[in-house]
Amino acid sequence: KLAASAVTTAKVADDAVTTAKLFTENLGRRNLFINGDMQIAQRGTSIAMAHDGNTSKYLIDRFTMALGGTHEQLDGTYAQVAEHPLSNGLAKSLKWTTGTAESSYDADEYVYFAQVIEARNLQHLNFGTVNAKSVTMSFYVKSSITGTFAVGIYKEDSPARIFNKTYTISSANTWEKKVITFAGDTAGGGIANDSGRGFYVNWHLAAGANAKGGGSTSGWKNYGGLSDWADGQATNAVMTTAGATWQMTLCQMEVGDTSTDFEHRSFGEELLLCKRYFHTYGGTNAFEHLPFLGQGNSSSINFNHELPVEMRATPSLTQSGDWRVNDGYLGSYYTLS
Repeated sequence: KLAASAVTTAKVADDAVTTAKLFTENLGRRNLFINGDMQIAQRGTSIAMAHDGNTSKYLIDRFTMALGGTHEQLDGTYAQVAEHPLSNGLAKSLKWTTGTAESSYDADEYVYFAQVIEARNLQHLNFGTVNAKSVTMSFYVKSSITGTFAVGIYKEDSPARIFNKTYTISSANTWEKKVITFAGDTAGGGIANDSGRGFYVNWHLAAGANAKGGGSTSGWKNYGGLSDWADGQATNAVMTTAGATWQMTLCQMEVGDTSTDFEHRSFGEELLLCKRYFHTYGGTNAFEHLPFLGQGNSSSINFNHELPVEMRATPSLTQSGDWRVNDGYLGSYYTLS
């Protein structure tokens, strides 16, 4: 039997639990973006983009770049680089470098980076209802070009909806943190609860006259076509200046109207999240990275392969280079091109 004096109660101090402490110390999974710190780049660390070559490509996982319209001269490089606003140079950022500049920017031309967030990961935003929640974006940006740039959310499900806002790069070649809040969309339709595209988050680098001016900077509206796409974009100099650069990292989107410190997930966890959408195998050594088992004959080989995670959709397979296959029964090797 416990003596009465053996049982005591403790009072939690009034300031021991606060909203700020919950966000910065306890809550995880705040960031709706995957790979927001640009650490994962399964496809490589650099890719050439050009008006007559690659015009829409992923490089850094979950971040695609697109050159829209009919650029006549433009080319440049999309890369993962070891430059970062807060670290000693070991962390990563996304970087665009213009090679051949576009001599003049035509009305139908536009360039943007985007991350598409899967619809199932957005259900808690309650879009299309009176309970729709605001989201706050934060990211670091650095560019050799100053001026006003557009960033926006585009929801593809019917009715298609869009909301753009702007931010200003004030100092050339200087990392700047931007924080932008988007109100929840109460009036538009909801986001389907499936594995499709929930919405695009677009960072615009340039836009011709046809791609801006549609009124999508005033709030959520039904998407009316190209004129709404990059509304608010006020400079095209990144694409019309040879050697111009634009960089970004530490991208976060979280529920609410408050920006919190970037949510760092482990490299392994972030990699698995990326592999739901894409994964690759390969190596410089012919004996490395052969994750297939199968059987065959003189004219064909059937492979079986277990995917590392369940993918968003039925995957397609693209082969690059030669495969060297070990015949365990005969003890010989075959090269497949």
